[in-house]
Amino acid sequence: MSRLLVVDDEPDILDTLAYSLRREGFEVTTASDGRTALDRARTTKFDVVVLDVMLPSISGLDVCRTLRSESDVPIVLLTARDAEVDRVLGLELGADDYVTKPFSTAELVSRVRAILRRRELDRTRTTSALAVAGLVIDLDRHEVTVDGRVVRLTPSEFRLLRLLAEEPGRVFTREQIMEHLWRTPYVGDTRACDTHVSNLRRKIERDPLHPTRIETVREVGYRLVATA
Repeated sequence: MSRLLVVDDEPDILDTLAYSLRREGFEVTTASDGRTALDRARTTKFDVVVLDVMLPSISGLDVCRTLRSESDVPIVLLTARDAEVDRVLGLELGADDYVTKPFSTAELVSRVRAILRRRELDRTRTTSALAVAGLVIDLDRHEVTVDGRVVRLTPSEFRLLRLLAEEPGRVFTREQIMEHLWRTPYVGDTRACDTHVSNLRRKIERDPLHPTRIETVREVGYRLVATA
């Protein structure tokens, strides 16, 4: 049984989410503020953290930043519909996905299941490493070396780079990238794809303003250039 930590300071939302997720077969632990969320995440191993951005004591974004510095647990942010800055910043801090309020329980369940399926696939693939364009991607250790230098990627950045590296030269549309990252029909706002690519470029490109590894194909998507 997959174990979830659900964090929201609105009791009605928290109770509804916990009830619905338990009915779907998940083991659910709840928290209503950022400090409690961190304490519980540090003492219990969770498979996914569902995290509201607006929290008392410690904001959801600060919780996200701290968790990402300490572990690779997948994080799904709950954000307000008009809070685009929070969504972008959350992805930059290492969140794997976001859902905007109000949302259906079915959508959230789909996102959570997609993350769990993706992690299981990552564990079962047999290829141990990919090498392309000056990059070495160690699939067992989830470690990336760029021109001989180890760089730290978030789980979503790692999956994005792996997707591109498995078929260098192939152009992936933003929709294809989103569906790969989250394996769900709820692909959300495709601008999240651009944010992930931008974050990844800052870590693997020699000059992020003039990228030579990840190429933008105008009005289509992105590809990894094998000869960079």
